[in-house]
Amino acid sequence: MHCERETIIYHIAFIESALDDPEHISLDGYQETLLQGIMPIKEELKRLIRSSENGRVLSEGIETVIMGKPNAGKSSLLNVLVGEDRAIVTDIAGTTRDTLKEQIMLEDLSLNMIDTAGIRDTEDVVEKIGVEKARQAAEGADLIIYVVDGSCPLDENDEDILSFIEGRKAVIVLNKSDLSMVVTPDLLNERTRHKVITISARNRSGIEDLEHEIKTMFYEGEIDFNDQVYITNVRQKNALEEAFKSLSMVEQSIHDGDG
Repeated sequence: MHCERETIIYHIAFIESALDDPEHISLDGYQETLLQGIMPIKEELKRLIRSSENGRVLSEGIETVIMGKPNAGKSSLLNVLVGEDRAIVTDIAGTTRDTLKEQIMLEDLSLNMIDTAGIRDTEDVVEKIGVEKARQAAEGADLIIYVVDGSCPLDENDEDILSFIEGRKAVIVLNKSDLSMVVTPDLLNERTRHKVITISARNRSGIEDLEHEIKTMFYEGEIDFNDQVYITNVRQKNALEEAFKSLSMVEQSIHDGDG
């Protein structure tokens, strides 16, 4: 921002000089020059403000919770993403009773993955505790991966999760594409604004599409980690937002003809 700072200082000095000596320094037609000077700075400020989310992600990782009803394929998906069998996978619904945490890397993007108990009404005391812990983990998550069993119709457990992820940062994974599907991407698109990715965790198909979608959700365009600047400090972000607000006021003043 060194050049941008020099530009702003120049314009401030010019305006102050013109106000002090209006007979020799005219501001006629200066509004357009000033506008051309501040617009690139506004765009750079906007990029830096956006980078505050990327900066936090780069330094801390994305808290990612895998949700779904029992036997939807959550643990299978985790194992595929991790690259090894870390979660127990069986045909018995409700196998996962507690949260299981793993860290994976998507290129330079770190995901703190949390596999959770399947969301359903249950009388099993231990499983009920696991379901509550799953909800608590999802409450504080940066990203929710909602795994849908495409071979079974949506039920009240799916409806519960669909309501839960409304307004949250989430991606829907339609799993078991290797079986006869009764749930379609179109159906899920009608129910939610979230992106739907069709996969088969068993056959490991569609995983690259899921990884690409996650990277797209958290990165604005292509990022060069060696050259780009990222904001991770709250004080810096607040200062940038104040600067952006001030330049917006200048721009509005010019358009209103007050300059």
